[in-house]
Amino acid sequence: MASKRIEITGVVQGVGFRPFVYQLAQEHHLMGWVCNTSAGVEIEVEGKEEALERFLLDLRAKTPPLARIESLSAAEVEPSGYDRFAIRPSRAQEGSYLLISPDIATCQDCKRELLDPSDRHYRYPFTNCTNCGPRFTIIEDIPYDRPKTTMRAFTMCPKCQAEYEDPSDRRFHAQPSACPVCGPSLTLTDAQGRKVPGNPLPSSAHLLKGGKIVAVKGLGGFHLACDATNEGALKRMRERKRRPAKPLAVMMATLEEIKEHCQISLEEARLLISSQCPILLLPWKSESTISRAVAPRNRYLGAMLPYTPLHHLLLRETGRPLVMTSGNLGDEPIAKDNGEVTRLKDLADFFLLHDRDIYVRCDDSIWMVEGSPQPLRRARGYAPYPIHLPFLAQEVLACGGEEKNTFCFTKEGYAFLSQHIGDLQNLETLDYFEESIDHYKALFRLQPGIIAYDLHPEYLSTKYALEVAARSNPRPHLLPIQHHHAHIVSCMIDNGVEDKVIGVAFDGTGYGLDGRIWGGEFLTADLGDFQRVGQFEYLPMPGGEAAIRRPYRLAAGYLYTLLGEIPSLPFLAEIDDLEVEVIMRQIDKGLNAPLTSSCGRLFDAVSALLGVRGEISYEAQAAIELEMLASQAEAQGSYPFSIVGQRGVSVVQLKELLAAIVADLQEGISTPIIGLKFHETVVAIIVEMCGRISRATGLKGVALSGGVFQNRLLLRKAKEALRQAGFTPYTHHQVPTNDGGISLGQAIIAHSKMRSV
Repeated sequence: MASKRIEITGVVQGVGFRPFVYQLAQEHHLMGWVCNTSAGVEIEVEGKEEALERFLLDLRAKTPPLARIESLSAAEVEPSGYDRFAIRPSRAQEGSYLLISPDIATCQDCKRELLDPSDRHYRYPFTNCTNCGPRFTIIEDIPYDRPKTTMRAFTMCPKCQAEYEDPSDRRFHAQPSACPVCGPSLTLTDAQGRKVPGNPLPSSAHLLKGGKIVAVKGLGGFHLACDATNEGALKRMRERKRRPAKPLAVMMATLEEIKEHCQISLEEARLLISSQCPILLLPWKSESTISRAVAPRNRYLGAMLPYTPLHHLLLRETGRPLVMTSGNLGDEPIAKDNGEVTRLKDLADFFLLHDRDIYVRCDDSIWMVEGSPQPLRRARGYAPYPIHLPFLAQEVLACGGEEKNTFCFTKEGYAFLSQHIGDLQNLETLDYFEESIDHYKALFRLQPGIIAYDLHPEYLSTKYALEVAARSNPRPHLLPIQHHHAHIVSCMIDNGVEDKVIGVAFDGTGYGLDGRIWGGEFLTADLGDFQRVGQFEYLPMPGGEAAIRRPYRLAAGYLYTLLGEIPSLPFLAEIDDLEVEVIMRQIDKGLNAPLTSSCGRLFDAVSALLGVRGEISYEAQAAIELEMLASQAEAQGSYPFSIVGQRGVSVVQLKELLAAIVADLQEGISTPIIGLKFHETVVAIIVEMCGRISRATGLKGVALSGGVFQNRLLLRKAKEALRQAGFTPYTHHQVPTNDGGISLGQAIIAHSKMRSV
């Protein structure tokens, strides 16, 4: 007889790991025990030497599909003479932590039971098993056991308890397990909180088919749902949500239904049906019956499949595609509690509620496939699973930026990037940000001695970092991190790159070392430092923030600055003559006309100049609509530009570019062709600048990061052109290229700087 003590870390709780170990021990005729701890799973097992060896091999080779083993250590111990194999009660360990499973979409077995009239889980909206269901959003603490989740309010009935205790059952030790007898239940109310009689699901479907807006409490918060084919319902939703044009996500019952409305590659299909089940931006078929009001002037539709039994049932009951957009108003965080119905009462006509509490808010994740899958918002299905680091890191808290905020903790070989928090522009979102930081600290036993934050002094995330440090004892090290350096390092870590690279950081706004607004930057960067070696020339933003909301001000300001006049062009017809005079005066006198090198603002200006979009109602609307038009054109070459040296920095000058665009406009060249030529010009600038930097430094790796690279047309052409020029382009695969990824970069830079101190 031989005996071994085995310790396993990773995602090994809430994914059927202990039942798997139990059944594996039975298969190999081994005795002993398995238990959850705050660090992972411990096993003591004894039997014949050969059986133990086979058991160890199978632990890795046959793990449950959702388990992820990070480490497995086995040590010889004295046999104890066990007479059976048992699952022992969980054991807390001071200071230890484990990796938490994200929420998991409904598995095929549960879906089959959901639709089987002979099964006791038939049409039960909260059925789940060890292979699927809520995890992160219901866990309050570790080890992962029912009393430490929001399911503790529900006592299992005898049948559920029997399944829970049966090693051969799929629900063996499934903590959220429930059924219609003992589990959560649905309620339908009107906007005044009055209960609607009848079965909540068919009643909700009837309301949706009748054009009503229903707030649906889901996995990580509320959705606002309406019929995606109903123009009137969409109009009312947009008016109430104050979201006149921003694209809305659509949920469809099956992959086959999505194929009726969208073009789908094999890679995209795999992502749609994965256990993460994100929203995926797909090329929209012209014959689709989904209203174009879902995503006006956009070639892509945000589509997703149902990922909870409730959504599966609601989609089947309704029999049509449903808009499923975040249940919030403006920039507030997604609502999660039944008590928050008052926040949504002016948005929805009815409320489909349930009585299982949501502990952690979590929005839907958004991805696109452009050559390879790339996240645009990382949340449900992915958080809080960490990014693996190629080194051991100090404990750092990075507070992220202002828009699309995430925060990030590093510990050992992991970077724990939070779920999408949102834009930190109000108290409600700041409270959500702080609550989430405290929850991650508790879950992963974090005590960061370093806090990283953005250079921008007015960001709420920056103010939070400074305030937390001021009241902490001992006081942590505070490190301000430049925005675009953080972008590039996030891309480097996303690709496992530690060597110095050329960084191309294109976005809308980032606080520069000179106090100006950066956003069209060429850097040489490593994980701890950077040098700005190139930039787009500084141009004025007449009116400051007003110029972002009204890109026609950028267009007029850029023309006046670069050409010395504002030529008579069609886009001016919508602008009051007095406002044009004000713009010129602001530029002449330098009043409220901050300078920016932003590539994002350049896209906005060109969009307005072409008459595509002069005013916006959501971030990047002007640039997105320009991309959509440009994607329809055939290649016609590019525009001229020049590069000059100024104080050791190569500056891209745009006078020739704008003059050529004006000439094409005056000659009647179509907007899509001009738009495509502009995109080709930006690609040519990237390749030319990278070539100059490479000749001076020998660098061949190019990291592309920043919100501008959400532009699929630009990203695709830039990668192709860089490869043809002999470069290795790096793009994002695990974290967003937009500001949702910069907290990862901040954390790594802070670690690198402190390591070298």
